[in-house]
Formats: sequence, structure tokens, C-alpha cells
Amino acid sequence: MHKLWASTYKEMLLLIRDLGGIAILFIMPMLLLIVITLVQDSTFKTINDVKIPVLLVDNDNGEVSKNIIDNLSESNSFEILQKNTEDEAKEAVFAGKYQLAIIIPENLSASLQKKVNQNVEGILSKFGLEEDNSLVEKEAIPAKEVRLYFDPATQLSFKSSVKNGIDKMISKIETQSIYKAFQTELGEEEAVPIFDTENFISFKEVRQTKGNQEIIPNSAQHNVPAWALFAIFFIVVPLSINLVKEKNQGTFVRLRTQPVNYATVLGGKTIVYLVVCLIQFTLMLLVGIFLFPAIGLPQLDVSGKLPMLYAVALFSGLAAIGLGLLLGTIAKTQEQSAPFGAIMVVILAALGGVWVPVFVMPKLMQSISKISPMNWGLEAFYDVFLRNVNFVKILPEISLLLLFFIITILIAIIYNQKKNAV
Repeated sequence: MHKLWASTYKEMLLLIRDLGGIAILFIMPMLLLIVITLVQDSTFKTINDVKIPVLLVDNDNGEVSKNIIDNLSESNSFEILQKNTEDEAKEAVFAGKYQLAIIIPENLSASLQKKVNQNVEGILSKFGLEEDNSLVEKEAIPAKEVRLYFDPATQLSFKSSVKNGIDKMISKIETQSIYKAFQTELGEEEAVPIFDTENFISFKEVRQTKGNQEIIPNSAQHNVPAWALFAIFFIVVPLSINLVKEKNQGTFVRLRTQPVNYATVLGGKTIVYLVVCLIQFTLMLLVGIFLFPAIGLPQLDVSGKLPMLYAVALFSGLAAIGLGLLLGTIAKTQEQSAPFGAIMVVILAALGGVWVPVFVMPKLMQSISKISPMNWGLEAFYDVFLRNVNFVKILPEISLLLLFFIITILIAIIYNQKKNAV
């Protein structure tokens, strides 16, 4: 026990003397968390909170185009800016000044009304409510198209959302026109509608509740655990460099002359860097709780969750330390350990869902992501933050993190023994 304490004390002194390294370990992750959350916060807000400027060219100037403009304005999603010509709007969008331009074709209202009247008359004639016009040649009415121009840099998800929204809006206008035409043909007064044009089927999202309040996920709940986990695993780099440096400076040669085994040396490093991981996590929580509301971001709610959050952080820290100790044991130079460790952490973060959600990955990558310890830690954090589970539910994830730590430590010890065997 005395040897373990001495090894721990040595590691603590080495860490304290490197003030620049401490600053990087604690300050940079917090800056990363703040910047990423500020950038991503809008994606967690409702579309009503953000208005997108949209160019619109109205070549119809009829009832249908008026309905389209009114619906776009009432949606509170778009700020309508009218242009005179299609070429002018197209040039502005393709130059990157605007994300979207909507071009309403000429005679859209008149053509739609003619088409609807033709269809209604045809239906009523089948029921004998209209004079037989089967011998009258129907006028061919060409189809109309509402053209959309998107900035080439616009994301596909935004394009799909806009297309679906406009398609739904046009369908509703067509349906209302059909009902109106039927009512006119039947000789009913417009003041007394006989058709209910409101949607009969609707969609409602049912969220988790706590007490009588809905639990609405926000950017803080997603970003704090993700980037706290990334910061925890990034200690792989300084930890592996520290081990390589000691080997190159002859520290391990001196230790081998003493009755100290390699497991004790690794144990001292594990204790010190585990404390570092928990301090990092605490700082991240404090940023989410106190700093986020001050800069206009949603506050992180940790009420009743701290014990489980620290349990996940503890085992995530052990997994990160195990990886760092293994890398430091195998690497021979700092030039090997530093870039390899950094790239390895980025790869594990990408696979684990820190950069991109796992569910949008290809099937093969989704399967591979299951072997990333960062995925286990992130899922455990999400279980606590977003799914409000109890401790039993996170046992599989933290057990995998602990198993990963044990395996990496055992490999490091066995490798060191074989390398130093005489």
C-alpha cells in the first residue's frame, strides 16, 4: 500500500509541475463544449424560433399564389422576400446569399380551377346531376410546377423538410379547391359550407413525463455528456506520452532496481488520472448548470442524477486510462504515442456517436460502433440524462467499461513482463 501511495504521489507531483498541461486538460474541453453547444443549439429548438429568409417570385398573382404566400408567412418558419424575376432569384440563391427561392408559375390559379371544375363536372355527370358532356371534348390543361432553387451548400435534410412542407400545403389548397367547386356546382351558398376542410387525422408527439411535466430534450443534455466523455478519453494522449517519457528518461530502469512491480506503477497513474477525469467531468457539469443559462443556452438539469452520472464518469475514466496505459506501454517514442492516441480517440468518438448519431450511420458502422467504449459511456449518459432510468439499467454499459479497463491493464502488464524478461 505504501508503494502504491508513493507511486501516486510521484504522478501527482509530475502533473502539478506541468501547468500548461493542466490548462489544456481542463480549459480546452470546456471551451469545446461551449462552442459546440452554441453551434448546435438551434437544431434542438422548434422551427418557430428561427426564421429563414426565402425569395419568392409570384408569376400567378392569383388566389392560389396568395394562399401559398399566406401559409408560408403564417408558418413563422420563413421570412418572405419577393423578387420580380426568376433569373434574379436563381442568381441570388446560387451565389449563396439565400438558401431557398420559390417560383410560382403563371396562370396557376386559373389552371387549377379549370382542372378542378373538369373533374367535378365529370363526377357529377356520372350521378346524373350534370348534363351529359361526354361528347364534349375536354380541354387539355398542362400540369403546373412550383420550382424550388436551393443553395448548393444546403443540407439534404433541410431540402427534404421544405419539399414535404410545400407539397403538403399545395395538396391542402387543391383539396379545398375541389370542395369549393363541389359546393358551387351543388348551388350552395359559400357562407354556409357543407364540407369540413380541416384535417381529420393529425399527429401528436408523446414525450416522457416527470410528475406532471413533459421532459423536453435540449442541446445541453446531448452535448455535455458527449463532450465530457470526449474530454475524458482525450487523457489517453498525455497519459501515454508520460509513460513513454519515463521509459526514455530511464525512470523505469531505476524502478526495476527497486521492489516495485509494474502493476503498482500503473496503479499510481490510474488513481491520479482518474481524479483528473472526475474533475474534468465536474467542470463540464458546472458549465452546463451555471454558465449555459448566462449565455442564452438551456440549463443542464442534474437533479437526482448526480450519483449515477458520477458512476458513469468513473468507469468511463477507467476505460480511458486503461487505453492510455496500454498505448504508453507499447509505444517506444512520443512521436508514436501522441498522434496515434489522438487519432484513436477521434475514431472511437466517431464510432461511438459523439460526432454523428449512431442511428444515421450505415448498418455496418452501427454494428462496429458497438465495440467502441465511448459508445458504451455515451449510451449510459443518455440513459441517465434523457431516459431517466435507474442504476440497474446502466449496469451493462458500466460493466463493459470496467471489463475494457481490466483487459487493457492486463495486456499492458503482460506485454511489459515479456519485453523485460531476461
